Amino acid sequence: MAAPTLGVSALRAQQRAEGLSATLPPLLVAAERVASTVAQGVHGRRRVGLGETFWQFRRYQPGDSPQMIDWRQSGKTQPVYVRENEWEAAQTVWLWRDRSPSMDYRSDKALPTKRDRADLLTLATAVLLVRGGERVGLLNSGVRPDHGKFALNRMAGLMTDPRNAHAPEGLPTPEPLPRHAQVVLAGDLLSPLPEIHATISALTGRGVRGHLLQILDPAEETLPYDGRVEFEGFEGEDELLVPRVEAVREAYLERLHAHQDGLAALARAAGWSFAVHRTDRPPQAALLGLWGALAREAV
Repeated sequence: MAAPTLGVSALRAQQRAEGLSATLPPLLVAAERVASTVAQGVHGRRRVGLGETFWQFRRYQPGDSPQMIDWRQSGKTQPVYVRENEWEAAQTVWLWRDRSPSMDYRSDKALPTKRDRADLLTLATAVLLVRGGERVGLLNSGVRPDHGKFALNRMAGLMTDPRNAHAPEGLPTPEPLPRHAQVVLAGDLLSPLPEIHATISALTGRGVRGHLLQILDPAEETLPYDGRVEFEGFEGEDELLVPRVEAVREAYLERLHAHQDGLAALARAAGWSFAVHRTDRPPQAALLGLWGALAREAV
């Protein structure tokens, strides 16, 4: 049986769509795909409050103000309905991902680098936020935040521009942000805890709420090597030759867990969230957790 042919208008529409998709950065295409998977099972950040944007009708309840009654909608049916608008506030979510050399690490060619995963999750988060009508900005980019498809395209362009590929520091430079804004910091977060504490304090001192997402390669969490291994640093560290890796594994894991406990304590003290994501696990799981944290802050 022959496949049905497209009409001329439908064919042209398909060709236009294919042409547009071909111009999008692959990172944005991948981020849209991941965000679409997560969006099917999550609720948005909208909530009832003062604003001009209509949200929903619901039945009148004792205690509701008479000014809330929508007489036109109520006149169509027997029950009396009130009109609820969406809560509106000048809130922007600022996103940052680590561009330091250590993010180029991956223990297996079949895995993404930590940088690739941080970029994907950062842009996928932006996709979900933009779909919910939020404004997004890329921290330390020097570009004002925006909303809509234009904001996504511009953010993807900034993130994939070779001139912005690397940064020497593993933490963002604190900058003045509007009150009630939120910030998401995604990276391996292996900087000394005092430096991370100083960064968080500089941001929370301006009333900014935040979320820490630590992205690690599975080898960094398990140190799976045995025997004589030479480790090379990505950020100018001296090479380290370990005669028997299995002999230091326990001490290494204790130090890593202590660092993660410290990150969790810093986040908790600031009223932030903290999560760990491994690059051998689906990005959707990390995105879903991050979106849940953002949604809780919005209530």
